[in-house]
Amino acid sequence: MMQNKKTPNPIDVHVGSRIRLRRNMLGISQEKLGESLGVTFQQIQKYEKGSNRVGASRLQAISSILNAPVSFFFDGGPGGETDGEKGGFAEDGQTSYVVDFLSTADGLQLNRAFVKISDPKVRKRIVDLVKSLADED
Repeated sequence: MMQNKKTPNPIDVHVGSRIRLRRNMLGISQEKLGESLGVTFQQIQKYEKGSNRVGASRLQAISSILNAPVSFFFDGGPGGETDGEKGGFAEDGQTSYVVDFLSTADGLQLNRAFVKISDPKVRKRIVDLVKSLADED
């Protein structure tokens, strides 16, 4: 099946959305990512929208800058893993659930604050607290 030249490929759109997700999780601006790659922030916008494809070497560089395996950018994508298989970021088919959560302002704030906590005991207590609050419903 031929695709319209103006319509981005669904895989390119997915990879772009995952770049954006990871960039936002880390609190990195499009401009800063672009500087690290030697491209403009407009180019990063095009990658994130899927209107420009990300080449293999560029994706490897993005992977390194965003500290995520290349497979992260394909997790949950079209023609990818099924819901029962484990992915590089989330397990048990919860990839879209995690992406949806991290796409919210609350999800991003919670994630950014949580990753700044270096003490594993404190992290565990926070997870236990959240679980107990969720059980109250």
